[in-house]
Amino acid sequence: MTHDQTDQRQLTPTGAIQEPLQVSPGNWFEYAVRAQPHHTDYAGIVWHGSYIAWMEEARVECLRSIGIEFADLVALGCDLPVVELSIRYHQPIQMGMSAVVRTRMADMEGVRVNWDYQIQSTDGQDLFATARVALVAVDREKGKVMRQLPAAVKEALVKLAAH
Repeated sequence: MTHDQTDQRQLTPTGAIQEPLQVSPGNWFEYAVRAQPHHTDYAGIVWHGSYIAWMEEARVECLRSIGIEFADLVALGCDLPVVELSIRYHQPIQMGMSAVVRTRMADMEGVRVNWDYQIQSTDGQDLFATARVALVAVDREKGKVMRQLPAAVKEALVKLAAH
């Protein structure tokens, strides 16, 4: 999977997203990763923080798949920082191994958005980690929690939860 850093398209968030969602059965969005040397410790085992980075990448790509770009959130004056993180490591991933990060929006509670994760082998036979992350909408200018999600973001997330 390649990521083109030069792609600077500005998409307007909308509640009428026409593109199909890239989710698997059960509302899971799947994001493939490979354990590169810089993801590992001296023993060739993936460092615990790499899992968190992969979860962030999967969440950003899931949001992108429904038309929400982080650049759009910035333009709306909204940020979605992580305020809570719980992760359980079941078994290690070693350098060179491929895995799939599965993520889905679990629920919304006002401006709090909870996401679930499963990091597993590409064949789905081995479970490496499970996690839950909570995000809260923050007004970038004021640095304070918003009273409500921007309408376009809320509409898109509701659509994601419905699929």
